[in-house]
Amino acid sequence: MSGEIEVKYRVLDPAELARVLARRGIELSPPTRQDDQAYAPSTWRAGEPRTGVTFARLRTQDGRCTFTTKTPVDNALACREFETVVNDRDQMHHAILAMGYRPTVRVAKQRRTARVDDYVLCLDEVDGAGTFLEVEAVVAGTDGMGRTQAQLARWVASLGAPLERTSATYDQLVQEPATAGQQAR
Repeated sequence: MSGEIEVKYRVLDPAELARVLARRGIELSPPTRQDDQAYAPSTWRAGEPRTGVTFARLRTQDGRCTFTTKTPVDNALACREFETVVNDRDQMHHAILAMGYRPTVRVAKQRRTARVDDYVLCLDEVDGAGTFLEVEAVVAGTDGMGRTQAQLARWVASLGAPLERTSATYDQLVQEPATAGQQAR
């Protein structure tokens, strides 16, 4: 079991953020397109607490599909996570439905990444939501997630970039209910 801890920020001035990262010697990868379909248990409704609830996601990137589950531990951005590659997105979509999940939102974005020490930086241009910076850490367990989030937030603050912190996930920010025609398989 692993935990993924992140902090997320709306980028208020992308050009200034690029200058700040360049001054720090942080070089982002070329952009890649991610197409995510999020799923929630059929009994869970938007606005209800997320802590302790397992959510699922199918992501296609560079022709490869991954299935991920995330269970928020301390908050929506500090999760127990499991992930694996799947060969057939359509079959996995139907398996997720059979397990009692329903599609919630589709999130598409351009992502550029960089590694800084033990952190991964993700600069995301999210369709319909804007530009965001995520800083992530992956840990072996789920103890101390709040402390790790505080460390990440201090590191981001040290950048001095024009950013606005958010505790929302991308599916909350996009807020577009999936319909039968939008469901990614």
